[in-house]
Amino acid sequence: MAATPPVCDFGWKAPAFSLPATDGKTYALSNVAGPKGTLVMFICNHCPYVLAVLDRILRDARDLQGLGIGVAAICANDAVAYPDDSFPEMRRMAEAKGFPFPYLHDESQAVARAWGAACTPDFFGLNAAGELQYRGRLDASGRMPGPADARRDLYEAMKAIAETGRGPAEQVPSMGCSIKWKVA
Repeated sequence: MAATPPVCDFGWKAPAFSLPATDGKTYALSNVAGPKGTLVMFICNHCPYVLAVLDRILRDARDLQGLGIGVAAICANDAVAYPDDSFPEMRRMAEAKGFPFPYLHDESQAVARAWGAACTPDFFGLNAAGELQYRGRLDASGRMPGPADARRDLYEAMKAIAETGRGPAEQVPSMGCSIKWKVA
């Protein structure tokens, strides 16, 4: 089911986390934070919205890292109900696609809940102080990739955050598959 996250709550302080990654290491938010800001994105392996733009996500992540932005991705989906989102499958995708950032597994879903993640992809752009400045879309893509020359909303917002510490006042929310929560 498609979901849209809420608008950016400017200044919201990102909760800390410590999660295992597909590279065999464990990362805390402080480990992935960049000197000019941090992008944390909730993605998964099976979501058609993520798959439609995965190459663009990887491109933008590399470009943002060059600007001093730390980048990490988190998969929090229920892997029992969605086996494509299991940790072994996450590892396979990260290796096959050459993820330039840690791909973290939130098996308990505690981090996704603490962050208020709503969908995949859901982008959280933080400034150097760890304050939320962007909660928008990657670009105009949806279940299908947008035009090749689509405005790079996420990249432009994170570039502004790296330069000024502030995200754009106007943001278009991301849209994607809802987080697949475990049944209590």
